[in-house]
Parts: sequence; structure tokens; C-alpha cells
Amino acid sequence: MHYVAICFDKPNSQPIRLANRAAHLDYLRTRAATLKVCGPMLADDGETMIGSLLIIEAPDQKAADAILAEDPYRKAGLFASSEVRPWRWVIGSPVT
Repeated sequence: MHYVAICFDKPNSQPIRLANRAAHLDYLRTRAATLKVCGPMLADDGETMIGSLLIIEAPDQKAADAILAEDPYRKAGLFASSEVRPWRWVIGSPVT
């Protein structure tokens, strides 16, 4: 099953994001088989990163939550809020 993780950064947290970005990207690479799509959400300027969106393939909600829990951004306290919800792929080609 697929799950979507929507995470919004705390205000004025760009230094936390940048300090942990390399570790975050390394972690995502170790999860490439389960992460179908991921990337930063951007502010209206189209440049400033303000959150993260991940589509996770996992057997259940607990497994999807565990993947997000180990993300260096989450461990560094970057997110003001995050939510993991079941998600169904309908249109477009899933990345395998």
C-alpha cells in the first residue's frame, strides 16, 4: 500500500533544514525501494523549501510511520507538523 507523508517546517527553520540536508538525502537513498516520490515543498517564491512530501510504499501504517520517524529532518525537529495517510495511486505511472 502507498502512504503520503506531508511535513511542514517550523517557521524560520531553514538553518535546521540546511544543516541536516545531506544526512536527509543519504537516508532517502537508503530507502529508495520504498520511497516512490519525494521532494521539498516550496514557498510561493518557488525557491524556499518549506516542507517535505514523500510517497512511501509500505505494508501498513506502522511501517510508513517508522520510515518517517527515522528521517534526519524529523530527528532534528525540523517539522512543525507531519501527517502520514494512506494513499491510492490512480492516474500516472507509479515509479517502481
